[in-house]
Amino acid sequence: MNNIFKNKQFLGILFVIIAFAAITLIYFSPILEGKRIKQHDIEMFKGMSQEINQFREETGEQSLWTNSMFGGMPTWNIGVKQNSNLMNHINKILNLGFPHPIGSVFISMLGFFILLLVLDCKIWISFIGALAYGFTSYLFIVIGAGHNSKAVAMAYMAPVIAGIIMTYKGKYLWGAVLTAIALALEIRAGHIQITYYLFIIVLIYIIVELIDAVRNKRFNVFFKASSFLAVAAILAVLTSTIPLYANYEFGKETMRGKPVLTENTGNQTRGLDRDYVTQWSYGIGETWSLMIPNAKGGASAYIGNDNPALEKASPRFRSTIAQNNAYWGDQPGTSGPVYVGAIVCFLFVLGLFVVKGKIKWVLLIATILSILLSWGKNFMGFTDFFLDYFPMYNKFRAVSMTLVIAEVCMPILAFLALAEIIRNPECLKKNKIYLYISFGLTAGLCLLFYIIPDVFFNFLSQGEAAQFAQLSTGKDGAIYQALATELEKVRMAIFQKDAIRSFLFITIAAIILLININGKLKNNAAFAILAALVIFDMFPINKRYLNNDNFIDKRRAEKPFVMSDIDKQILQDKELNYRVMDLTKNTFNDASTSYFHKSIGGYHGAKLRRYQDVIDHYLGGNKVGSNGFWNVLNMLNTKYLIYPQGNKPAANINPDAFGNAWIVSDIKWVATPNEEIAAIENTDVKKTAIINDEFKNVINEFKPSNSLGTIRLDSYKPNELIYSFNSSKDELVIFSEIWTSKGWTLWIDGKESPLIRADYILRAAVIPAGNHEIMMRYEPKIWKVGNTIQFISSLILILGLITAIVVTYRKSNCTNNNC
Repeated sequence: MNNIFKNKQFLGILFVIIAFAAITLIYFSPILEGKRIKQHDIEMFKGMSQEINQFREETGEQSLWTNSMFGGMPTWNIGVKQNSNLMNHINKILNLGFPHPIGSVFISMLGFFILLLVLDCKIWISFIGALAYGFTSYLFIVIGAGHNSKAVAMAYMAPVIAGIIMTYKGKYLWGAVLTAIALALEIRAGHIQITYYLFIIVLIYIIVELIDAVRNKRFNVFFKASSFLAVAAILAVLTSTIPLYANYEFGKETMRGKPVLTENTGNQTRGLDRDYVTQWSYGIGETWSLMIPNAKGGASAYIGNDNPALEKASPRFRSTIAQNNAYWGDQPGTSGPVYVGAIVCFLFVLGLFVVKGKIKWVLLIATILSILLSWGKNFMGFTDFFLDYFPMYNKFRAVSMTLVIAEVCMPILAFLALAEIIRNPECLKKNKIYLYISFGLTAGLCLLFYIIPDVFFNFLSQGEAAQFAQLSTGKDGAIYQALATELEKVRMAIFQKDAIRSFLFITIAAIILLININGKLKNNAAFAILAALVIFDMFPINKRYLNNDNFIDKRRAEKPFVMSDIDKQILQDKELNYRVMDLTKNTFNDASTSYFHKSIGGYHGAKLRRYQDVIDHYLGGNKVGSNGFWNVLNMLNTKYLIYPQGNKPAANINPDAFGNAWIVSDIKWVATPNEEIAAIENTDVKKTAIINDEFKNVINEFKPSNSLGTIRLDSYKPNELIYSFNSSKDELVIFSEIWTSKGWTLWIDGKESPLIRADYILRAAVIPAGNHEIMMRYEPKIWKVGNTIQFISSLILILGLITAIVVTYRKSNCTNNNC
């Protein structure tokens, strides 16, 4: 790192940083007009976080619970502001003022640039490699979809790896500081799945380092580096104490935790259901999209009438084919392929021959592992092994996401290969067979796929093939058979266009390398051409999935939902707390209703497990309208139902909603969760509470009886509810509020009292006779303690960075002055 302070190198690095910023700005130029990217998931995020954001603006208080979605749930992953983590400021600086998440592209390039410098690549090779990595298609697809936390987490993967490698190379101070800060920023992003995949790369690297230390008897270096990294990792983790603890502790009660019910356990892991985990599995043939973007047609969308490939079809079928899906892979749908670049694939294969040392094996093993894991249900034996025996792997869905490992590792090896060739051109001059083999395994295959694609690939998905096979046996079988054939021709043309495209890019890159190693093209010229090739390769592919059409006016992006007449009508109701069910939307996969109302639906990948069980058993499919359906709606105090009426929505009041709380006169004791949820169907839950035997010791021998007691909600906040209670007898009160085992506390006249669970998902408590003020408050202890820990640990990291800079500067001055 001392060399950074040499003027020439410093100016070169400064130029590269400016270039990264300029390239990012060019790609996202609509932001100069004040526009923002339209992102579906961010719109949903604004819906689900509206209540707590509004509450924070009005009171200055941070609520860790919202009632606007799925009846109520914790907000740990829904817009909680954690100002105690000073890494927020570091992240803001690194974004250079780019609107979130566009800065992720800049950080991706900068982080990868640092990684290649750490691996002793020249500045200009590191620059080209950073361009290639920063413009991998998946990052842009993620940004377009609104998976901002994923984009940020992906951006910080490379600098974490750089810090770890630097530490094991003996640069302990800078290595530990870089690792700690980058890892703190990685964890802060809040996408544990991406961080988990980063951990897999790091684990493979550390194992290889350990093997190398044993073979070469370098134990002291290994253990010293590992000690520095252990401290760095601990500090990095502590900067995100609150979200990590929350995900660990409260995650147990979400869909990521163990199932509550015992049905269908054959397909269940200790985390998510196997089918759910592997629903988005990359097809084996689809893996070629790493090199040929349209290996399976790109994104799920209509082929369209303006697609030139339609010319391959008979005019009779063109209009029909235009309305068919352009994607024919194994996944239920996709926003686009994981394309790392044709040139990167070529250099990656070349790197297997010319790059020496342990790093090559780390990168190769990690890449192969990521590809095998991405196949999911298409390679189920291997997937089952990881689901059953690899810690935490069963907590994550969409196994195709494991390809982010290949996205990082392939460009590293690719540009290590380029660095080796530039550093030692003789290695390729004497072994041109390496170049020819690499060319054959990449460009050669692209050309072969272009010439005879139907020999290697199918151009109908499995579902389409089965459907056409069935239709072909019917009355109009010949027509459907002809349609299938014509559809295959069009898709074949779509594939061929990208296959020959990749062939041309690889061919030009190979020719540039060949001319360069023969001394007929200087390095600087070769670098410039390769940089241009990478940009011309990656930019157009990314523009297919994220382009100027994805931008909208800033005000519309900030307030994506417009209040309808129905919303206005419902909001005229001044009752403190009631819920809404919107049947005009995909109720349990849409958060727009939550923007204005307290919804029983919503949009979240980690909703409470018990609530999901109730959705599955009573609120969907053929259960709609059943006795259980209405029991659930009533006990959730669902006062309004929005439903389609012609072309407009309409709203009805549900007169049977139970209200915010009610007193029951009987208890139905059940022994198991299965009995607990099943009893909702035929129990009069307004009069009888369904309670699990686990709470018998909590309420002792209490037996409810008929009474004229009353309970009323007097004050509402998302994280605090205050009731007034009056009864001449002790009563069992059921609250129309969602149960969690931790976080909520109940206070009667200022004295804490136990909460229990009733009706599978609700809170309940025994209230003594008399007039009482009852308060329920959600205030997990980790919030106060965690904020202190986060502030101290993040401050230590910043002080560590300042120390490293000062030490390096003094050493540099001392060297220059011959100290």
